[in-house]
Amino acid sequence: MLKRLLATLLIMVALGLQGCVSPVSGLKSYVDSTDGYQFLYPNGWLPVKVKRDSGVDVVFHDIIEQTENVSVVINPVPDGKQLTELGSPGEVGYQIGKNAIAPPGSGREAELVNAESREYGDKTYYTLEYTVKVNGQERHNLASVAVSRGKLYTFNASTPEDRWEKMRDLLKQSVNSFSVY
Repeated sequence: MLKRLLATLLIMVALGLQGCVSPVSGLKSYVDSTDGYQFLYPNGWLPVKVKRDSGVDVVFHDIIEQTENVSVVINPVPDGKQLTELGSPGEVGYQIGKNAIAPPGSGREAELVNAESREYGDKTYYTLEYTVKVNGQERHNLASVAVSRGKLYTFNASTPEDRWEKMRDLLKQSVNSFSVY
């Protein structure tokens, strides 16, 4: 009787602990049900206050390397177009690099390294990769772009180039987790 009780207790504890394990370790979930998007971001990162009129909806950054961050920018889409109607992944990536990541007069230079399309549910997402030069320093940016409810959502993850190798997998998981609804 005591063995059966201990075995049952052990199974219950094991099942309870299994529920505590995240399928993606090192990441926390963020959901914005008002604007209709969600993503995973690295544990230990903190939210940053942003001006809502800037188009930036949310920013999280590392507590130690504060320039390492993820953010969501929301803009209207002209004439209710879908993402594929705005252009190919390369064309959209070029425009975002030129107008958002390194706009004229910003002192930044962005080079689109990779652009690809993926489907998730009923949505099309473009995944974009950039190298960026800012004030003589190099950075690496990953972005996921989608259209939903007449808005263009851009999720961006950025890190200094010297931390890219260390952060690559975590930031790729974060960017690939971004979804709109």
